[in-house]
Amino acid sequence: MYVIGDIGNTETKICVYSLQKKSIKKIILKSNLISNNYLKKKLFFIYKKKNDIKKVIFSSVVPKKFKLIKTFLLKNLKLKSFEIKDLSIKKLIKISVNKKQIGSDRLCNAIGVNDYKNNYIIVDFGTATTFDVVIKNKYLGGIIAPGVSLSLNTLTSKASLIPSLKLKKVKNILGKTTISAVRSGFYWGYIGLVENIIDKISKHTNKKFKLILTGGYSHLFIKSIKQKAYIDKDITIKGLLKITELL
Repeated sequence: MYVIGDIGNTETKICVYSLQKKSIKKIILKSNLISNNYLKKKLFFIYKKKNDIKKVIFSSVVPKKFKLIKTFLLKNLKLKSFEIKDLSIKKLIKISVNKKQIGSDRLCNAIGVNDYKNNYIIVDFGTATTFDVVIKNKYLGGIIAPGVSLSLNTLTSKASLIPSLKLKKVKNILGKTTISAVRSGFYWGYIGLVENIIDKISKHTNKKFKLILTGGYSHLFIKSIKQKAYIDKDITIKGLLKITELL
């Protein structure tokens, strides 16, 4: 079996897959709560499977949390863990930038595409909103913009008269109240951000792209973005599974 994990700023996904790459177990942890005691409570299911686990690999954008999990697995379960940047991934994808300067989650997303014939832009609505460009399995780089939740939380925490609110699809561009105006600004503002950046990437590269959306807000925006797109919420995990071939 494989244990693979995606350690993000907000959430950490830890999954167990069979050697045939079929999902056995998946849990989601709150990254800010990760500690030895928290891991003992949440990863008890791995204890029962430890003798069957062959490979452990993580994508991490929070080095301290990866170090903690790595130490925990080694000390308590005698399992050695790798982070994807510990490995040479050039067999899986060509990279035209310094991989040390690119988030591991973004590299996993690019590898998760696994297509040598087509061009892709992957938009990930995470803590940051990221755009990554893959042309015929060559990673060219990307763009990092403020995340939806991060921006919304900053606004509501700093503006006394703007209450906490949940974003949802908005039909009318003009808000009649403060809440509806904020919802409109975020909804249409992020759609405009996505559409404009995709247009600029297409003009810059003189290429046509398939568009993949992932991350928590994918379902909110997909129907209003003018470019044809599809959602792949597991693209990071698919990339990690592909990387297990290197171990």
